[in-house]
Amino acid sequence: MTINVAVITVSDRSYRGEREDRSGKLLSEIVEQKLGNVLAYKVIPDEIEMIKREILRCVDELKADIVITTGGTGISERDVTPDATGELLEKEMPGISEIVRIKGYEHTPMSLLSRAKAGVRGKSIIVNLPGSPKAVEESLDYIIPALKHGIEVLNGLSKE
Repeated sequence: MTINVAVITVSDRSYRGEREDRSGKLLSEIVEQKLGNVLAYKVIPDEIEMIKREILRCVDELKADIVITTGGTGISERDVTPDATGELLEKEMPGISEIVRIKGYEHTPMSLLSRAKAGVRGKSIIVNLPGSPKAVEESLDYIIPALKHGIEVLNGLSKE
């Protein structure tokens, strides 16, 4: 089964062209190497309605199996990715975000400030990852096996 993944970078500065989007590009590379096809890649600002609209486009129109966001998961005023995501989830999968925070803590205690969410909408898994390239790479190592299995379960391909 080919897994189609949409990558969304949420960053005001990258959206305005003030900073290169290294996290989203790295995320796309890792997806291509270890998970599936990058169906879509987009950089958007930290705006709740734009985040929701882009996630819904990826799930409903593009039929992405997995939507992974990077950025906007912290506690600053502009960090709203988990808020937008939470409004769209039909089922939460807290274990994904918990392992990212726990394993991230081994590298930096600041990972405990993450409010990232993960869950299901329809037959798509939506995951929020931190905005740093290093955190993206480390996080994916922990969660890719679960994401693959989750897609099999959602599509009735698992014996569980």
